[in-house]
Parts: sequence; C-alpha cells; structure tokens
Amino acid sequence: MLKKNDEIQLTVKGCTVQGSGVCDYNGMTVFVRGAVTGDHVLAHIIKVKKTYAVGIIKKITQRSPIRIKPQCAVSEKCGGCCFAHISYDAELEIKQTQVEDNFKRIGGLDVEIKPIIPSPESLRYRNKAQYPVGSDGRFASIGFYAPMTHRIIDCADCYLQPEDFRRIVDIFRDWIREKKISTYDEASGKGLLRHIYIRKGFATGEIMVCLVANGREVPFIGELVGMLKDEIDGLRSVIVNINTKNTNVVLGSECVTVYGSDYITDELCGLKFNISPLSFYQVNHDGAEILYNKAKEYAALTGEETLIDLYCGTGTIGLTMAKDAKQLVGVEIVEQAIENAKKNAELNGIENARFICGDASKAVEFLLEEGIEPDVVILDPPRKGCDGALVETVAKMSPKRIVYVSCDSATLARDSARFAEVGYEVKEATPVDMFPRTGNVETVVLLSQRKADAHIDIKLDLSELDITAAETKATYQEIKDYVLEKSGLNVSSLYISQVKTKCGIIERENYNKGKEGHGVPQCPKEKEEAIMDALRNFRMI
Repeated sequence: MLKKNDEIQLTVKGCTVQGSGVCDYNGMTVFVRGAVTGDHVLAHIIKVKKTYAVGIIKKITQRSPIRIKPQCAVSEKCGGCCFAHISYDAELEIKQTQVEDNFKRIGGLDVEIKPIIPSPESLRYRNKAQYPVGSDGRFASIGFYAPMTHRIIDCADCYLQPEDFRRIVDIFRDWIREKKISTYDEASGKGLLRHIYIRKGFATGEIMVCLVANGREVPFIGELVGMLKDEIDGLRSVIVNINTKNTNVVLGSECVTVYGSDYITDELCGLKFNISPLSFYQVNHDGAEILYNKAKEYAALTGEETLIDLYCGTGTIGLTMAKDAKQLVGVEIVEQAIENAKKNAELNGIENARFICGDASKAVEFLLEEGIEPDVVILDPPRKGCDGALVETVAKMSPKRIVYVSCDSATLARDSARFAEVGYEVKEATPVDMFPRTGNVETVVLLSQRKADAHIDIKLDLSELDITAAETKATYQEIKDYVLEKSGLNVSSLYISQVKTKCGIIERENYNKGKEGHGVPQCPKEKEEAIMDALRNFRMI
C-alpha cells in the first residue's frame, strides 16, 4: 500500500499538459511534477488519494531523450513554464494528444483533430507580462508565483518576454531601492507597489508600462518616468493602475496616465488596434494572426453573410473578418471593451460593424426579436466556456456555421457535445499553440448545421403501415399477399401484429386489444408459420 513519504522507482509513461509525468505503481496512477515521458525517476510521494498519488522527483535515474536543459535558471521553481525542460516538438505532441483525448473522453465525439500549428516563436513571444512585486525581507522580489502559491520567485529575465521587459524590470529594481518604495504584502495588505504590468505592440514597437499601486499617491513617479524615457525605446505610455482591494485580481478599475497616451497601438491581420491596460489582446502576436486566419477560413465568408461575434472583447476577431461579411454584430458584457471595439472599427474605417454591450444570452435573444438571422456565429468565451442556455439560444438563431475559439479544450469538447445535441456537428478542429512552454493551447473548431442535403416525398397509407416500428420493411397488405400466394392462407392484420410482437417488432398497442368484454383471437399455428416465412422474406427478422 502506497503511503505519504514513500520513495519509489517509477517509469514515466506519459505527460500531462500541467507538466507532470504519468506513472503506474501497482495499478495506481502516480503524477510526478517535472517528469517527462521516458524518464526513470526515484520519486518522493507527497500525497496519496484513493485513485492516485502525487510525487516529486528525488532523483532522475535515467533521462528521457526528449528532456533538455532549461535556459531559465528558475524554471523548476517558477509556475510560469511547465515545459521548459522538454523539446518543443515533444511539447506539441503532448498538447495534440490532450486535445484529442478531451474530445473523446469529455465530449464523447469521434473527431479528427488536425495537426497542431506551432507558434512561429517558442521564446520571447509574449507581448504582455504581469510581474508580482514583494520583498524577501531585504530586497524587492520581482518575478512570478511558484506553482499553486503566491510565493514570489524572483526572476531577472523571463525567456518568454521580450528583452525590453527585462530592462524595464531592472529600472524598477533601481527605483525601488534608491527611492525606498514599499512593496505590497498580501498578509497585512500594506505596502504600495503590487504589480508591474507591461504591454508591447510587436508590429509597432510601442510599449506601455503600468504600475499597480495600493493607493492613489505614488512618490517619485516623475523620477521613474524619467528613467524609463532615458532607457526604453518605444515607450509611449506610463500608467498608474489603482488597486486597493484585498483581492487576487491584478488590475483595479481606475487608471491614471502619468506619461504619454492612454493606450498603445498595434497592427494585427492588416488592422490597427488601440490597446489600453484593461483591453483584452492576444499575448502572442504572430500566433494570433495564425489563429484568426484559421477562424476566418472556417467562417468561409463570401461578403453576403451576417456575422455575429459573441464575447467579442475589443472586437479583434470580428473586425479582422468584417470586410468579408455583409454585416458584423459584436457582443460583449464589458462596457469599456465595447467602447474600444467601436473605436477600433472607426480607426480602421469599418462601417458595417455594430457592437452591443450585454450578456451574450440576453443579447442573442434581443437580436432574435430584432429579426437578425446570422449565417455565421463566432464564439470566443472565457476559459469556463458557454453555459447551456447560450448553446440553446445560439441554436435558435440557426446559423449555418459556428466558429468556436477556445483556450481550454476540455470545456470546448463539452460545449461541442452540447451543440451536437441541438443539431450541429464538429466538421474540423485545429489546435494552435499560442503559449509555448506553458500548458495552455488554443483550439478553433468549425461546427456546421446538420441538415439533409436532399429530400423526397413519399405518400404513405397509414392504415397499411406500422410506422411505430423502425424495422418495418413491408406493409401489412404486402405480407397478406405474400402469405396468400405462398401458402393459400388468408391472414388478418391482427395475426400479423401478434407474430411481429413475438419477434420483438414493436406494435401499436390497440392492434392486440379486443373490445371491452371480448377476448382477442390468437393466431393459429399454421398461419403463424406462414407469417414468419413472410417476415423472413422481407428481411424483417
């Protein structure tokens, strides 16, 4: 019996997208963080449940061929990269398998998943970073949280972020030390600087630096701006975000611009987008272009379609397709995002787009009342996916195609199964790796309305046909004619019904019931045998 603190030898058979090796020990599954397929490890067990256990690597006794040396010195401690220690090709295989498994296991769908599309860059690809700030008791700690904790792992240079970000973090370290700026302590709720939040437009080179403060007054902010201006090319904006709440949410709702613009501008799929601190914008610029082009391919627009973009955010996906649609309607519950979407449409001279602020389900009901009938619906919901009510409401609109973009293939598979129940089927699914070295992967799915391609009109004589039995292949009259010709016997519909019932062919109840007070005559043996012969002839049994 496996117990906590046991040390056991394990062979790693697989790997999860959370970066844990999957092993078997006497029929029990053991997950070992940091182990990869092909490793042989000595594992220290830290948790034992009824159906699984969790261990950590005590020693690698045989290294897997897919294991590599991480470039980052703190990757094993930091919770940011769970795949820094394996080859990128191996990472892609793990993500591909995860998407396939989720569609089979969670969705119960037999879907061919297209090969995953890799990110153009696996390092230095992120255009946004959020660094928590704290203290180790002597110096400021700026980095990322350890897995499943809020303990800050100090990181001098994250290899997922541009080198500009490293220089910005160094400037903050100098500013904090020289000006004795207090850093936030979650336990007490005291201290000023909570997070350093940076965004960069990869196409334009414009950079926004946002410091998240536990208060309205930031001392020596002018000196910080001066230091950033002197050293950072492309600096367009310095913003203070005010967050005084005792919360895990990084950003507060109020932003104060202390230098430059309220936003930066980037270009994506040939369009310009203004990005504010609170705007949603894909973190992998080049990967986003691949993802959006795949979504556009699935939408198959010809210029005549009405396109509805639910969960539209600042309008990025829908606006990249607007020129190929008759009209675009975007829906988003965040008011600021809707305002940004309207400005982005104006910025790009797009006049066939309108944006509605509201809950997706309620907005769809409103559009139905308005008589809007979409040809294509774009869905890009939060990680939790769509609720059942929205699935049914979208189906009411009867779009020809639904293009579903998701960063969680588990909820995507679940929702795809829900759409299958209301008349849509998955035609194609393609994973796109937007987050190399991490456990996340985007997937875009094409769902098509399930309709018959053609129909024929058939006139049925219901008095002669038992329409309740799916197995029926001959009418009652055809069976009577066959029996008469073959054996010279006349048989009634009642006798045929009785024999079909004996053979497990479901009959209408009233065929086998007599009138009140009267019994039901039973089919004679010789007629039963003749009817059975007819049923075999018509391949009904």
